[in-house]
Amino acid sequence: MSVTRLSVEAIANAVGAGARAVDVARTVLEAVAEYDLIQPQVWTLRLPAAAVLAQAEVVDARIAAGEVLPLAGVPFAVKDNIDVGALPTSAACPAFAYTPARSATVVERLVAAGAVLIGKTNLDQFATGLVGARSPYGAPRCVFNQAFVSGGSSSGSAVAVAASLVAFALGTDTAGSGRVPAAFNHLVGLKPSKGRWSTRGLVPACRSLDCISVFAADLAGAAVVDQVLAAFDPEDDYSRRAPATPPAFSMDGLRFAIPLPDQRLFFGDGESEALYAAAIKRMQAAGGVAVEVDIAPLLDAAKLLYSGPWVAERTAAIEPLLRTTPSAIEPTVRAIVQGGLATTGVETFRGLYALEGYRRAAEAIWAAADILFLPTTPTIYRLKDLKAEPLALNANLGLYTNFVNLLDLSALAVPAGFRADATGFGVTLIGPAFADRALLDLAASYLETFPMTETPPLDLTPHKPGIKLAVVGAHLGGMPLHWQLTSREARLVTATKTAPAYKLYAIANSTPPKPALVHVGEGGAAILVEVYELDVEAFGSFTAEVPAPLAIGTVTLEDGTSVKGFVAEPRALDGATDITALGGWRAYIASLQA
Repeated sequence: MSVTRLSVEAIANAVGAGARAVDVARTVLEAVAEYDLIQPQVWTLRLPAAAVLAQAEVVDARIAAGEVLPLAGVPFAVKDNIDVGALPTSAACPAFAYTPARSATVVERLVAAGAVLIGKTNLDQFATGLVGARSPYGAPRCVFNQAFVSGGSSSGSAVAVAASLVAFALGTDTAGSGRVPAAFNHLVGLKPSKGRWSTRGLVPACRSLDCISVFAADLAGAAVVDQVLAAFDPEDDYSRRAPATPPAFSMDGLRFAIPLPDQRLFFGDGESEALYAAAIKRMQAAGGVAVEVDIAPLLDAAKLLYSGPWVAERTAAIEPLLRTTPSAIEPTVRAIVQGGLATTGVETFRGLYALEGYRRAAEAIWAAADILFLPTTPTIYRLKDLKAEPLALNANLGLYTNFVNLLDLSALAVPAGFRADATGFGVTLIGPAFADRALLDLAASYLETFPMTETPPLDLTPHKPGIKLAVVGAHLGGMPLHWQLTSREARLVTATKTAPAYKLYAIANSTPPKPALVHVGEGGAAILVEVYELDVEAFGSFTAEVPAPLAIGTVTLEDGTSVKGFVAEPRALDGATDITALGGWRAYIASLQA
C-alpha cells in the first residue's frame, strides 16, 4: 500500500466548493476501521460513526448557508492530553481520567473553522517521553516499519496522519514530542512559539514550556491550522501577543547554522549522518549559506529538562496521583516524575540561573546565523532495543530537541529522507520566538529540492489479536496487582461497564483486597471494568497465577459483547460485603480511604 496522504487544503477547498463533508467523513471512517486491523493502539478513544457524521452534516449545513470555513470538512485527531468537551481526557492514564465540560481553546477554534473530529490519540503517558511506547494502550509504531518506535510523546497523532486516517492531528511539544514523530513518519511537525497557540485545556507536562503542536502531510496544511490557531487567548495565563513585526528571512543568502563537525552526533547511525549531509546540500542549493557554530550551550541547556528543576514541574502536574496512587503511573514515567519530589527551591533557582547563562552563551549563534538547521533526531530505535535501555535511548532522541522551549525558540520539523529500513529521517528549522511563518516559507524553498511524495509503502503487517480480559479489582490501573498486566505488555482496550446483570462483593480477609464479581441476572447492576488485550501465551501465564476463590470465566459487557474476565466461586461470598451500589472497585477503595 503506497501512501496517499490526506491534504488539508484539498479537502477544505473541495467541501467549500460543494463536495459533501459527510462523504469525506464516511471515507475516513472506512480507513480508520481498516487500519484498526494494523495498529489499533493509535487511539485511546474514537467517536462513534454517528457522531462523526453528525459533525460533518453541521459543516455541510454551514457551507450551504454561505459560511466560508478554512477547515471545511477536514478530519482531525487530538492527542489525549488535550480536552474535548464531554469526552474523557486520560493522558494515557485511566486512573487520572476526567471528563471536561468544555473543549480546549484550540479544539473550539478548529471546530469553529469547520474541522471534523475523529477521535483522541495515544501518547507517552502524561506526555513524558519521545518514544511513544509508555502507554497502557500499547505502543504505536512507525508506519513504514512496525519494528521501530513511532516517536513520542505524540505517537498516536503522528501515526493517524501518516496512515492517512486524518488530514492533521494535534500533538504537544515540550521536549520534542511534536517533532520526533514527524521525522520517523515523514511528516511536517510545527511546534509554534510558546504562547502563540493557547494551551487552555491542556494537561500540563511542564506548564511553563508546553506547546500544542500540529502534524500535517505538508507545509500548506500546517500553515492553515496555524492561521486558525495563532491568536492571543485571555483565558490562558501563558498566552502571548505576537510582535507587530515578527522575524522574517529570505532564503537568498540565508545563514543557517549547523553544528561543528565533532558535535554532529548520530550514535553510530551512518545513514542518518549521510541524510543530514544531503539535507545541508539541499539548503545550500536553495540559496542558503551554511555556517558552522558551537552548539554546546544548546546541548548544555537541554540537560536541564530532565536533570534540573523542570522535572519538578512535571511532578507538580500530577503530584496528587503520584502521592496517592503511584502504581497507576507507567513505571518509566513514574521513575522520572518521582525525582521531582526531592527538588528544592534552591535547586530551582540555580537551574533558572544556569538557563540564563546558556541563553546568553547561545546569543553568539544568533549573531552568526539567522536560523538553526539541525537533525530532528540522531537516530531511531527498535521497540525491542528500547525495552533494555528506556531512559538512555529516549534521551538520545531528544539531543537536538530538548533545548528549544527552554530557550524560547520556534521550530518546524520537515522530512529529509529514509533509511534503508524505511524509517524516516528529518531535519528541523529553528528560529527565534514568533519566527513561525518565516520558517514555513523557508521550509517551502527547502522542500522544492526534496519532493515529499517519495515515500515507501506502509507496513501493513496485521495486528495479531490477543485475548481480551476484563479486570474489576486489584488488577485495575493503579491497583496493587496491575503490574501482572504491564509485565506481560497487556494493552488497554477500553474502560467500560459490565452488562447490568452483576453484583460486586469485597472478599473478606483478602490481601491485597480483592472483589468478587458475580453474575445474578435480573436485579444486578453495571460494574466498572477495564478490558485489556494479552497475547495467548501471556494470557495463559496470567491465568495460571489467579488464586482461588477467583477464576477466569466469561463476562458480558454493557454493549452485549463477551470477554474473558474475573469471576468467583461461591465460597468467595463467605463473609463478603456487597458493594454493588458503589458501581466499582475504585469507589470502594476510595470509601475505605475516606
